[in-house]
Amino acid sequence: MTRHVFADDESQPTAIEGPRAFVTGWPVWRSRSPLIHGTWLKQFALPGAYERVGVPPEEVGEFLESLAASGYVGGNVTLPHKETVFAALERRDAAAEAIGAVNTLWFEEGRLTGGNTDAYGFAANLDALLPGWDAAEEALVLGAGGAARAVVFALLERGVRRVRLVNRTPSRAIAMAESFGPRVSGHGENARETLMASADLLVNTVPVPAKDADEAKYGWAPPLPDLSALPDRALVTDIVYVPLETPTIKAAQARGLKTADGIGMLLHQAVPGFERWFGQRPVVDDALRALVVADIERE
Repeated sequence: MTRHVFADDESQPTAIEGPRAFVTGWPVWRSRSPLIHGTWLKQFALPGAYERVGVPPEEVGEFLESLAASGYVGGNVTLPHKETVFAALERRDAAAEAIGAVNTLWFEEGRLTGGNTDAYGFAANLDALLPGWDAAEEALVLGAGGAARAVVFALLERGVRRVRLVNRTPSRAIAMAESFGPRVSGHGENARETLMASADLLVNTVPVPAKDADEAKYGWAPPLPDLSALPDRALVTDIVYVPLETPTIKAAQARGLKTADGIGMLLHQAVPGFERWFGQRPVVDDALRALVVADIERE
């Protein structure tokens, strides 16, 4: 099996005492999970380690089968393996079942179990930055990819009565809406402005287009979306965190609307996994946020 372990601290001893956890994907070297979990391990002065493990897509099954004998107590799963791992496991939590993807692994009664903490991370971020957000009657979600599924699950779990999905390909939004039931509806881009008028909460899940070489050279930035149809009471969040101030966040701030950026979702989704593997429940604080923001800005 072609497995690549990327050490994040070259001074770390070869023989590691304590629990070992990992993040796997392909590629995986840009993952910030080792920075987050490594910070918490130091904060609690815990023995153990959290490693990057790159696994090619064709070897995911073999990697999962080897975990019990590898010494790992669990780990995180990132792109492109979330759905593959979901399909490979017999034991999954309710969030993973609803979202159709796994991002966290642990052993329960000796059996490998998969969960999804993205919905938890989304809700916890809004709890911290936009308290009272879950009083929203109607939410508008832009995008219909895997991340949008986690957002919809969180919105429904927290009692938002109506969720409207808007996607460039309407059939994807409609199919996702049907999988969640009558409280969710799917729409094409032509419905965006009309749906904004009744939205209490706007959630963007669509990545910001990458700059090409010329755009980066001349400082081009994508245009800000038109949010003029949103009510003055509307809250706005973006689960995208690169750049930290996305066009959606900038447009909302220009209108004076309350906003929550996406980096908190990244930080909060890591909490349940760390608690499972290392036995301590960490807190997402300003110091951790500043550390991860600085790492993003160095790129």
